[in-house]
Amino acid sequence: MRCGVLDIGSRTVHLKIADLFPGSPPEPVSSWKQPVRVADATDRQGVIPRAAIRSLVGAVTASAAAASAHRVDRLIPFATSAVRDATNRDAVLDEIEAATGIRVGYMSGVEEARLTFRAVRGWLGWSAGRILLLDIGGGSLEIACGSGTDPALAISLPLGADRLTRHHLPDATPVRKRDVKALRRHVRSALGQATAELRAQPTPLTCVATSRTFAQLARLAGTPRPGNGLPAADSLSRKELVPWVSRLAVRTDGQRAKLRGISASRAHQCLAGAIVAEAAMEVMAVKRLTICPWALREGILLDHLSRLDGGYPEFMTANGSSYDRTKFPALSPRS
Repeated sequence: MRCGVLDIGSRTVHLKIADLFPGSPPEPVSSWKQPVRVADATDRQGVIPRAAIRSLVGAVTASAAAASAHRVDRLIPFATSAVRDATNRDAVLDEIEAATGIRVGYMSGVEEARLTFRAVRGWLGWSAGRILLLDIGGGSLEIACGSGTDPALAISLPLGADRLTRHHLPDATPVRKRDVKALRRHVRSALGQATAELRAQPTPLTCVATSRTFAQLARLAGTPRPGNGLPAADSLSRKELVPWVSRLAVRTDGQRAKLRGISASRAHQCLAGAIVAEAAMEVMAVKRLTICPWALREGILLDHLSRLDGGYPEFMTANGSSYDRTKFPALSPRS
C-alpha cells in the first residue's frame, strides 16, 4: 500500500509518501511541503484569519494533487496544535473540506506523543530499552516515556516554540534579559507541575528528542568533530546548550539566521525553542539527548502499517469524538 501522511503544522503543510509492506519499515517515496505560517498569522484570541485559511486551502489542494500524481492509495490528513487549538478550528476544517473534498482530522497532544514515541521506538529498536522522549513543536511540547512500543506515560503542554514566541517574547530583537527570565520561569513552572509522575518513573536508558527545533539546536550547540570541523548533529548536550540561550537573546533575527543550524524561517522562534529545550532537560534531569530523525509522520505510518491486517483504527480527536480513517479519501489507486 502507498500511504500519504499530510501534516498541517504551524509553519508548513508537509506531505510524506511511503510504501508500506507488512514486516518491513516504511519505504520513503516522496516528500513535499509548502510554507503556510498559520501560527504567525493567528491573533491573540486564537483566530486564524481569512488570508491564512486561503493559504491552507491552497496548500492542501496542492498536496492532494501531489498525492494523486504519486498514486497514493490512502491519504491520512491531520492538523497539529496550530489548527487544533484555534478558536475557529471547526470553521477552518469545514472550509478546507468544502474547497478540496478532504476532511482533515486532528488528534490530541497525548495521541501525538504516543505516535511520535512509536516512531522513535521504530527507529532505535528494542536495544534502546526504556525511552524518554522530548518533542518541541510549534504549539506544544510532548513528553513520553516507556519500555514498549507505546509509552507508559505521555503528556502534552502548550509550550511550543511558536506559541511562546508570540505570547511571551517581544516582536523586536534583541530580547531583554528580564523577558528571557520571565519565559524561563513560566516554562519551568509548567514543567514542574505537569511532569511529577514522569519524573517518578525508573531512569530511562535512552533519552531522545525529535523535531526540527531540537535538530537545529543540536547543530548550533554541537561540538565540532575532529577532522572535518562539522558539529555533531546527532545529539544535544544540556551543558553545551545553556550558553546559547543568552547568545540567541542578544542577536537579531538576521544575526541568528547566520548561525549554523538556524534557518531564516525559524530564526525568530529559536530563542523560545532553546529555552524550552534547556528547561525540559533540566527538569527531567537529562544531560544529553539523542536526536531521532523519525517523528510524528513516521509514527502514523508505523501505526497504520501495524494494523493493515486488522482494519483501520480511529484517531481520537481533542473534543472526545472519533475520526474514522476509513473516511479519508483514497486518491487515484494504483492499478
